[in-house]
Amino acid sequence: MKIIEQSIIAKNPAKKSEDGIVVTDDFIAVIDGSTSKTNRRHCPLMSNGRYAMKLISRYIRKMPANTSCHQFCVGTTETIRKHYRLRFPVERMKQHPEERLCASAIIFSRLRREIWMVGDCQCLIGGEYFDNPKPYEQELAEMRVCKVRELLAQGVSQQELLQPHDPAREVMIPTMLEVMQNQNVTYAVIDGFKIPEDRVRVIPLDFQKWEIVFASDGYPKLADTLEESETLLDYQRKVDPLNIGGFKATKAFVEGNNSFDDRSYIRFEV
Repeated sequence: MKIIEQSIIAKNPAKKSEDGIVVTDDFIAVIDGSTSKTNRRHCPLMSNGRYAMKLISRYIRKMPANTSCHQFCVGTTETIRKHYRLRFPVERMKQHPEERLCASAIIFSRLRREIWMVGDCQCLIGGEYFDNPKPYEQELAEMRVCKVRELLAQGVSQQELLQPHDPAREVMIPTMLEVMQNQNVTYAVIDGFKIPEDRVRVIPLDFQKWEIVFASDGYPKLADTLEESETLLDYQRKVDPLNIGGFKATKAFVEGNNSFDDRSYIRFEV
């Protein structure tokens, strides 16, 4: 495996990214820790998303070369579950998925020549695009977009809607929390509860040479190089900082931030 380029950039320059990249002799992974929807903190030193990413990264670094996708799903689930057993009532975590540690991940296994997509992630394989989006994400984005347009029509300025407190986002939060009851039921994430493996996308590769790009969902459009992906992101910010046009998102480009979300990118050859 040959790494060509990689980058991790936090959305907020004053905070650490909840995204992570892991490279070992046998695996390459991008992990996207989920932003917390509640005030419950699992680690006082960092956000829940970053803590989830750190736990999963540590697990991947210790995985044997022949680890299967099934073993990865079971092992990372147990890693998070162990944390709950030590610090939080598992029954409460079962009833309140919005309080769980949660992350998505995309992993390449050198030995098995497979790509595993658990949760919301994206990649390019030989220039062909693959993703594994969460259901309901677009519906939530549409809810926020409708509210943004309503506020703009009422005379609220774009500048006001690009502040850290986003009144349009607040509209979709109750639905978002409701949707999270389907976590690891209708869609897969790593959160300490059994992952429905039929919701995990597995892409087998043949033994020809492949150039691959892994990225978190912080890139609205994924390109063959980091520079081009960054250019497309910059263009999105200039033409539609509220993310209510061709690309609709649950967050805007908040003023003072680097982007609307943390972003990570790695390009490599296998």
